[in-house]
Amino acid sequence: MRIKRRGFLAGGAGIMATTVLGMVPKSAHAQLKLGDMQIDVVSDGSLTLPGSFIFDPMPKDELGPILEKYGQSPDVLTPPCNVTLMRRGDRVVLFDVGSGPDFAPNSGILLESLDALGVTPEDVTDVVFTHAHPDHLWGLLDDFDDPLFSEATYMIGQAEWDYWMNPNTVDEIGEARASFAVGAARRLEMIENNIAFFKDGDEIMPGVAARATFGHTPGHMALEVRAGSEAVMILGDCIGNDHVAFARPSWDSGSDQDPELAAKTRVGLIDQLVQEKTRVIGYHLTGNGIGYVDTMADGYVFVPEVS
Repeated sequence: MRIKRRGFLAGGAGIMATTVLGMVPKSAHAQLKLGDMQIDVVSDGSLTLPGSFIFDPMPKDELGPILEKYGQSPDVLTPPCNVTLMRRGDRVVLFDVGSGPDFAPNSGILLESLDALGVTPEDVTDVVFTHAHPDHLWGLLDDFDDPLFSEATYMIGQAEWDYWMNPNTVDEIGEARASFAVGAARRLEMIENNIAFFKDGDEIMPGVAARATFGHTPGHMALEVRAGSEAVMILGDCIGNDHVAFARPSWDSGSDQDPELAAKTRVGLIDQLVQEKTRVIGYHLTGNGIGYVDTMADGYVFVPEVS
């Protein structure tokens, strides 16, 4: 009966998405091939955030010209939410699960985007979390508070799990993020008996390796997907926007829980991505999030890949 209820929810959501959002399969995703892996980047909608959420710690006199150059308002941010789907053989892998219906009014459309590809929640065999912020985790449960991806096994970095499952986190994280801690613990508890943990450098499945990118959250992980000499780095939020995070990666960002560590992580990772010419998929990067990093006179720039 549980699967039938989920099927009803997914089907109803798909009809609504097609009608209200005008989504059709060819516009619901971007796609790339990597060896025998098919990678789709599907939308979970977008967020609307105050500019202060990121910009508050930054030097305003230097920030202004950068935002103007990129056409970014200092007052409002509207980042996309790009979820990565990987299919290889009989494995259907989601990297993060979006925000579900309870976090932001313009997000939570992952089911509709998957439906446009003919993928149901029951098809998903593996879910890998970059971190446990709401827009990456809160889509885990269905309307009945059951795990939505009922046939999947789950994976998360050990440090990330330990942080959000620590009962002291809700008191230590700060008032602005206390709801993040409550929401993460409630959802992670639902999959506690069906989750595996990984550390920096672990190959979590063939062709997919974990990369510690701490700072945005205490245990944030990026995932490098590789086939031979080709690779793509699934960034999560370790590079969280397509303007100032590249132009000035060493600046503290208000979106990061440990701004100093996150900035150090960004600087090192961006340098590696440029040197190795690795493509990236960014959860909040412009368009479908796929592209690469290039150098400019006084920093770096994200170059979207046209699909």
